Amino acid sequence: MADTPLQCFQTLVDNLRDALAPGEHFTLGYSAEHSQFIRFNHARVRQAGDVSQASALLRLVKDGRQAEMRFTLGNDDQVDLERLEGALSQLRQTLPLLTADPYLKLDETPWQSHSLLEQALPDCSEVLAEVERGAGDLDLVGIYATGPICRGFASSFGAFGWHQANSFNFDWSLFHANGQAVKASYAGQDWSREAFASRLQQAREQLDYLGRPLRVLEPGQYRAFLAPAALEEITGLLCWGGFSGQSLATGDSPLQRLYSGDARLSPLLNIDEQVIGSLSPAFSDEGSPRRDLRLVSEGRALERLVSARSAAEFALEANGADSYESPCALSLGAGDLVASEVLARLDTGLYISNLWYLNYSDLPAARMTGLTRFATFWVEDGKIQAPVSTMRFDDSVYSLLGSQLEALTVEREMILSTSTYGQRQTGSSHLPGALVRGLTLTL
Repeated sequence: MADTPLQCFQTLVDNLRDALAPGEHFTLGYSAEHSQFIRFNHARVRQAGDVSQASALLRLVKDGRQAEMRFTLGNDDQVDLERLEGALSQLRQTLPLLTADPYLKLDETPWQSHSLLEQALPDCSEVLAEVERGAGDLDLVGIYATGPICRGFASSFGAFGWHQANSFNFDWSLFHANGQAVKASYAGQDWSREAFASRLQQAREQLDYLGRPLRVLEPGQYRAFLAPAALEEITGLLCWGGFSGQSLATGDSPLQRLYSGDARLSPLLNIDEQVIGSLSPAFSDEGSPRRDLRLVSEGRALERLVSARSAAEFALEANGADSYESPCALSLGAGDLVASEVLARLDTGLYISNLWYLNYSDLPAARMTGLTRFATFWVEDGKIQAPVSTMRFDDSVYSLLGSQLEALTVEREMILSTSTYGQRQTGSSHLPGALVRGLTLTL
């Protein structure tokens, strides 16, 4: 019987401890997945396959110097141990060539963390049957990914962390004969036939509206509802340094004014790094335990994400952030707007399902620009009237999530990272929809 990923990792750690020379310290990170992928076109399976892979990241430290090396692992303990020995040998040759790292700060506590989120995932045949039942007559294009993801960390100081979580992520688009499309997704750990059917039915209803003539809007400010997927693009851009201890210390954060107290967001806004219960491990890639953080409370900045390196460089207190200091499990608090009442509350304005190509037009002012995408509709008297042609918006977060924010929905959507670059990711966002009094369209 083959060793489990945890047993493979433990074997590497035990051998590494035995191989250490006096004065040496190590950290060892581990990543693994066993994933099933299914690609759809015209609601039919066009490609299916499995991916099983594992890798390790070894960091060797001695006399204030550090060097690291990533290597691929297989299903053979002997081969893996040979690769570990080879990596250790190369790092030992490299270290004397390096200068001491002035910001090297290792967590020397022997912390322990063990998390297994092993909810039963649906059989792929069940998923295929649900797709056929709900979209067999439609041009559905998408990808379904499922399976366990593992992360591990260990250090020569006795720290040991293990995280294993099952999840699924179905990301798809429904295309109209005129080339327009509705984009949707369904992701999580507990598959619900009813929830998936509801999400698919909503996309189907929006697809029908795309057959109507496009409505062309003039530049200006419009009342708008941002669906969770659209809001995720905005919060995702904010995570590019917005809550980073390093970016705030160097003045490069788009939320500099918020953290300095010169500006604030809406009192309706509460933003957390919600690690507990998420798909992300409770330890960072640098080897520190993570904890939940209240980043924004009632529109005011509170905590920030601080890695061990930033803590050393800027005299801050580390709180388990990864080296890139971006939220791994962003959670935006719910409001009191019921989803079934969104159109009536919007009354007249824009229903925006997705945004894309976002970037900063004025980073210090947290001003963003981007395009509406896929299903954006013009609403009058609480009813969808027509799809809207692609428009560019340019607006400040201090407006959209500040003075112009009217309400947030009670219901929130769990959005998992769809990135499979190198490996499936564990990042997530838990977001409501947002009703804003004014969104500025420029062209």
